[in-house]
Amino acid sequence: QVQLVESGGGLVQAGGSLRLSCAASGRSFSTYAMGWFRQAPGKEREFVAAISWSGGSTSYKNSVKGRFTISRDSAKNTVYLQMNSLKPEDTAVYFCAADPQQRKLVAGTEIDYWGQGTQVTVSS
Repeated sequence: QVQLVESGGGLVQAGGSLRLSCAASGRSFSTYAMGWFRQAPGKEREFVAAISWSGGSTSYKNSVKGRFTISRDSAKNTVYLQMNSLKPEDTAVYFCAADPQQRKLVAGTEIDYWGQGTQVTVSS
C-alpha cells in the first residue's frame, strides 16, 4: 500500500509560480513511477506530468512543457510539481498518483494509487 498526500495548492496570479508536493508513505516509494493529474470543474481528469522511479525519465502534457517541472526526492519520499508561468487554464484540482508503470500514468488508466487532491486557482 502507498498513501499519497498533496499540498501546496492555492491562489496565484497569472504568470506566477507555485510548487505542489506529494508525500508518499511507503518504503516502496522509490519503486513507483509518480504522476500528476488535474481536473477542472465540468471537465474530465487529465494527465499533466509523470516521472519514472529513478527520476531519469519524465513525461508532460504538451500544454505544460517548458512551464512545469516534475521531480522527486526519494530521501524525503516526496514528488514535486514546480509550476511556472501559470495561466488561468491551469486552474484545477491537482492529484498525485503512483503506479509501478510510468506508461499507465501517461495513459491515465488502471492507476494503483491516488491522493486526495489540492486546489490550484490562477487568477487573470
